[in-house]
Amino acid sequence: MPCPQIPNPEDPMAGKKPTVSLFVILMCVTAIGVFLMETDSKVQLKSTFQPTYVDPCSCGKCLSENDTWFMKRFNESEDPFLSEHFSLSAAAFSWWRLLQGERCSFLKFKNTVNALFQIFPPNPHVLEPRPERCRTCAVVGNSINLKGSGYGRLIDHHDVIIRINYGPTKGFEADVGNRTTHRVMYPESSMDLDDTTHLILFPFKLRDLEWLIRVFTARFPGKKYGSLKSVMTGNKDLVMVLNPTFMKYVHESWLDMKGKYPSTGFITLILALHICGEVDVFGYGADKDGNWSHYFEKLTSKTLKTGVHPGLHEYEVIGKLARKRKITFFSGRHNL
Repeated sequence: MPCPQIPNPEDPMAGKKPTVSLFVILMCVTAIGVFLMETDSKVQLKSTFQPTYVDPCSCGKCLSENDTWFMKRFNESEDPFLSEHFSLSAAAFSWWRLLQGERCSFLKFKNTVNALFQIFPPNPHVLEPRPERCRTCAVVGNSINLKGSGYGRLIDHHDVIIRINYGPTKGFEADVGNRTTHRVMYPESSMDLDDTTHLILFPFKLRDLEWLIRVFTARFPGKKYGSLKSVMTGNKDLVMVLNPTFMKYVHESWLDMKGKYPSTGFITLILALHICGEVDVFGYGADKDGNWSHYFEKLTSKTLKTGVHPGLHEYEVIGKLARKRKITFFSGRHNL
């Protein structure tokens, strides 16, 4: 808002309210000072955290033409989430069934999805990059590389913050931040959410979909689900379910079908490329000694591997995305 015009000294009325004029001048000077301080603090915040690769591209420009390797893999038409109008091919369903030995029929799968949308939004609101505004997203993994990184404030500075599984924030705010807008999980990695956080379920089997229905409706057969959460807090209107077709797309297009199927973390990163304008990645990879562990746990075994997931290949792809400036990768202190 522009400062009010200061009265002309030659005006006969000017001398009658000198206190008001001085007050107005001081207010304008103060406002300018606050603006400059805020701008300077933002510059300092940005310069405090130097990523492994700095992305000089404006939002969205790097996710386009002139890169054969990227465009061969990135399919903008892939629908990340299930909806009431979903279309799952026979090939995609067959691939998904083999992930964890699922035996259900396609009809049972379809009926379960229909039941799902009686409770949760049938057409989830999907974030998409917009040309008029750059949406910044932080994808926060759980690698030990976050420990001691000091990335917390930088992570919280993003528009969208996607966390994976049950990675905690309390007690680790300095390194991982405390804001969460989206939480990716599956039943074995579930946790309670507040009323403003989106739940993104990654279903690896039919039981995962059944579990989601039951924890939000209190109809839960505990014996069949072992130690999984039987009740969960969260906002059912903010629930989204990943499309199995999207999982298959990530496995085939991005990993060249290496490993049995992609890890939750890698799928989340590719998901972010589809819904965000600018993607910053934190907390991925093994430490400098090659150990795979979490920032919130003490390393007790140095023999942990990535299981059925092609962890090393995933990490190579992440590095290539960073070098091509499609993402900005913050490697953390343990990889320096």
